[in-house]
Amino acid sequence: MIYLDYQATTPLAPEARDAMLRWLADDGFANPSSAHKAGRAAAAAVEVARDQVAALLPRGGRVFFTSGATEALNWALLRGAEAMPGGVAGLSVEHAASLQCLERLNAATLPVDGAGLALPPDDALIPQNGIVAAMLVNNEVGTIQPVADFAAAAHVRGSWLLCDAVQGYGRVAMPGDADLIAISAHKIHGPKGVGALWVKDGIDLPPLMFGGAQEQGMRSGTVSPALCAGFGAAAALAADRFDADAAHVERLWSLALDLLPEWTINGDATRRYHGNLNVRREGVNGLRLMSDARNIAFSLGSACGSGSGKVSHVLRAMGVSEADARASIRLGWGRYTSEQDLRDGLAAIKDAARLQGVD
Repeated sequence: MIYLDYQATTPLAPEARDAMLRWLADDGFANPSSAHKAGRAAAAAVEVARDQVAALLPRGGRVFFTSGATEALNWALLRGAEAMPGGVAGLSVEHAASLQCLERLNAATLPVDGAGLALPPDDALIPQNGIVAAMLVNNEVGTIQPVADFAAAAHVRGSWLLCDAVQGYGRVAMPGDADLIAISAHKIHGPKGVGALWVKDGIDLPPLMFGGAQEQGMRSGTVSPALCAGFGAAAALAADRFDADAAHVERLWSLALDLLPEWTINGDATRRYHGNLNVRREGVNGLRLMSDARNIAFSLGSACGSGSGKVSHVLRAMGVSEADARASIRLGWGRYTSEQDLRDGLAAIKDAARLQGVD
């Protein structure tokens, strides 16, 4: 199988796996809340990981480990709305983890243009003493959003800015003016089942869960040293390889454009993360393409919704027609994708398109 679905998840880095194994072995299973020597060692490993994860985030905030970015976003929005009752607003292209919370909170919708780029903040839609959600890198089309503009608009009205940075963490610069940032380990070659919410100093976010005062009293429940260690190792590796990974992604982006000249890019052609290529071709049925190119792992959009048969809400918000949306596919690559993998994968996809009569 050739894997071109890096937005859904990334391969586990060997360094992250090795970091986890120490805390899965017979002498590393202790509860990090225990006061004995083994427990203190486990707790120390969690704190090392916390520092490694924090090193890629703005200064002046705290990292709280969660089960993933979905939990972090739910925590920030649903509990945050209790502390900031002035209302909520969010981009129409947010990930479902945010979008469904926004719908539950009757949030104002912040529109995007045909490239998926947010329109300039409209003061009439920005709540007073509420929360504004603006993602950093769109998970479906790769567009990089002007988070700083929305942070400034939110702060003028005394609101918090929540940023879903899942697709950008470890890949692009983090928004230094956000108040809350959600991230996930498995998008940066770490393990699934662990993420984090970064909370800026001075932000009084209510606790997520009660019962044991873990995670600095904010999220009760026994913390997994193994998952945290894997996350920390992946973050440290991303920091060390930041420039090399970025250069590799750029090479693959240029190669993909050379190999797909007839396909139309969905999303902004310049303000985007180049490890994400969402494209469409008239006459192609994306679902059938996946079936015919079954040895190539790619998607129709978000992994959370690509199997539902529904047209992408991101493409709809961009004004893409239903026919074009169903002719769209998402390709993603990164650190462990070789140029030959990309060549072979795209050749197989183009062969599958020819079966539909599309040269």
